[in-house]
Amino acid sequence: MRLPLSTYRLQIRESFTLDDATEVTEYLRDLGVSWAYLSPILEATPGSDHGYDVVDVTRVDPARGGAEGLSRFVDAARAAELGILVDIVPNHMGVSEPRANAWWWDVLRQGRASAHAAAFDIDWEFGHGRLRVPILGADLADEIGEITYDPTPADDAPDGLIRYYDHVFPVAPGTGTDAAASGSSEAVAALLDAQNFELRFWQDEAADLNYRRFFAVTTLAGVRVELPEVFDATHAEILRWVREGLADGLRVDHPDGLVDPGGYLDRLAVALEEAGEGEVGYVLGEKILEHGEALPSWWKTAGTTGYDALAEIDRVLTDPAGESALDALDARLRSDSDLPALTGWHDLIHDTKRKIADSIQVSEIRRLVRGLPAVLREEFEVEVLQDALAEILACFPVYRSYLPAGRAHLDAAAGDAEVRRPELGDVIEKLVPVLADTSLEVAWRFQQTTGPVMAKGVEDTAFYRYTRLGSLTEVGGDPGEFSLDVAGFHTAQALRHASWPTAMTTLSTHDTKRGEDTRARIAVLAEIPETWAARLEEFRGIASTGHGPFDALLWQAIVGAWPASASTPEGLKVYRERLHAYAEKAAREASEITGWWEQDEAFEERMHAVVDAATGPAAERVRAFVDEISPAGWSNGLSAKLLQIMGPGVPDVYQGSELWEQSLVDPDNRRAVDFAERRRLLASIDAPGARPPAVDATGAAKLLVTSRALRLRREHPLEIYRPLEAAGAAADHVVAFDRGGVFAVATRLPHGLMAAGGWRETVVLLPDTPVIDVLTGRSFAGGAVPVADLLAVYPVALLIF
Repeated sequence: MRLPLSTYRLQIRESFTLDDATEVTEYLRDLGVSWAYLSPILEATPGSDHGYDVVDVTRVDPARGGAEGLSRFVDAARAAELGILVDIVPNHMGVSEPRANAWWWDVLRQGRASAHAAAFDIDWEFGHGRLRVPILGADLADEIGEITYDPTPADDAPDGLIRYYDHVFPVAPGTGTDAAASGSSEAVAALLDAQNFELRFWQDEAADLNYRRFFAVTTLAGVRVELPEVFDATHAEILRWVREGLADGLRVDHPDGLVDPGGYLDRLAVALEEAGEGEVGYVLGEKILEHGEALPSWWKTAGTTGYDALAEIDRVLTDPAGESALDALDARLRSDSDLPALTGWHDLIHDTKRKIADSIQVSEIRRLVRGLPAVLREEFEVEVLQDALAEILACFPVYRSYLPAGRAHLDAAAGDAEVRRPELGDVIEKLVPVLADTSLEVAWRFQQTTGPVMAKGVEDTAFYRYTRLGSLTEVGGDPGEFSLDVAGFHTAQALRHASWPTAMTTLSTHDTKRGEDTRARIAVLAEIPETWAARLEEFRGIASTGHGPFDALLWQAIVGAWPASASTPEGLKVYRERLHAYAEKAAREASEITGWWEQDEAFEERMHAVVDAATGPAAERVRAFVDEISPAGWSNGLSAKLLQIMGPGVPDVYQGSELWEQSLVDPDNRRAVDFAERRRLLASIDAPGARPPAVDATGAAKLLVTSRALRLRREHPLEIYRPLEAAGAAADHVVAFDRGGVFAVATRLPHGLMAAGGWRETVVLLPDTPVIDVLTGRSFAGGAVPVADLLAVYPVALLIF
């Protein structure tokens, strides 16, 4: 099996097609990249910027370059000696524009008689034989006058079309009438009654939907790849890429959404082996692991996509001494805002997960109730069963189990639920054996439901409420785990090296809540909690939402993502627009004061006023604080990058993050990348006689670290992972390891280091052999090397014999 040494993620879209990607393959080679890693390239919803809303599984998206563009990209990648990893989406398809998705369109037209009806996870009985489509602005009776019948035949709609504003639907065979064409509301209503779909108020999606979705996204319909014929149909084009040498590996999006992720990966492995003529394919699973959770050992995968590594790296660079002071600040903010004090992270996420279970996941939970054995539905009221299931889901400690493995998670959730809700003890006790019985469909569906409740309750709600240190509220991270000491970090890396040496590691993705260098700067606040508390009070005096914890979240984002471009009026204007979008999303995701369904206009006005003030009258004061903490943030950023690239696993560089990556949550993290500027900077760094670039706002120093580390990985096999010792007064500020004659040395807690007097006599203990720092070209004798000398130019060093 061909294995990557590193990857570089490229977001392929209409504004950056496969042909555009072709133009950067030589740059990726020069950077030191091993494989190019493409976002989904199957045809997606028109205008999609991410590609996870696939509408046609049979072809490469023409808007992204099509099959010809892929062929040209592959030729260029091979010429640059790059492997190719492609992101695939087996769990769901995009249905926001039904006509763009031929399978979904045919199901709307023909219902259960459609050849594609089995491809989608639809509860036809609950819908009385019809597919429920929640797109109306109000109840049907109030909207009927806006719905029209167009009898004009079309190739994909021989019986005409039903129109509602921009929405278009096919008419079922033989149901079009002249009366409906006349526009009579009664006749249109009768026509609608004859269709294989039912138009519903959009808010009905929460409770009355009858098809499985991706999380709570109604425009992404669940696909039943557990059926062999559906697997074959959805993977034929993907397997062609492998068979024809167009792809070397696959990244599987959201396997937890599938009925049986392990079974899916088994089937995929067999199919890849056949397509590769006996060659086993490289496969990664986008699996989110909770703190302390292990990846299922029987999965046929090289490992996760790396959020677990991200959490470890962020935490070893976070000062544990700041935790109590930040907790105290959070308590004051909550008290000043008349908010209840937090009792702990796990109590918070129980409540936010329960909120999700009681709102946007009600459709899924009601489907679980319908799937329970009749004896239970006869013994208990439907509402009681729904309540008990929601409570178990809210208490579930991980994204999902994989029965029969993971029964302990179910038992733990049930036990916690009984403690929290003792009045439900009888029903919970009787539910557990059913939910553990893999001969029952409901047991499998329950496992598919724990993930959405976890993701929406934690990542998309609690992360925006638990605001003491925003760098810790990241996908795959448990912000209840504040920091990680150096010994704990080494233990985690040694375990990855021993168990999952070809798993991906990451620092930024299209899904991270903050870019890696935004987090690196925010992490500095843990070293200066009293200073931060004073600055936050000052900033809140300038502008505040009135909600202290949200103010903390927003001001952290403002200073953490503050870009060098904000030094110009135009750059400041662009940043202001980015912050407005972030603030709106963060506040609505938190759903404490305002939300996606109902907005609190007064709160949102205050929220936007904070952004306007920060980037207007207060800009100089904010910039002064950014300047104060940026050097330590840059140090953290360089350390994180070196630890990731040189650590165990396959490091991924998210597009553009070889310079400072100071994005916020999507879609901010999918902004266009200036590859011409990166190519120019790399050439200047590589030029003969070039001096090592300064650590400054340009990010050139990060490009140096990234390129040298990637090239070293490509040129030297990293066969071991062995911690290196440091000794002296500042030894706790060193993270260093040996990869087999290649040594990485990084600084942690840089602000505290300087405040305590610097490195002083601290040494790092190397083999007694001369070494060269590939970042600076400087030589050292080996043995006990003074860290002050070793890190005189950069806060990191990369040494070879």
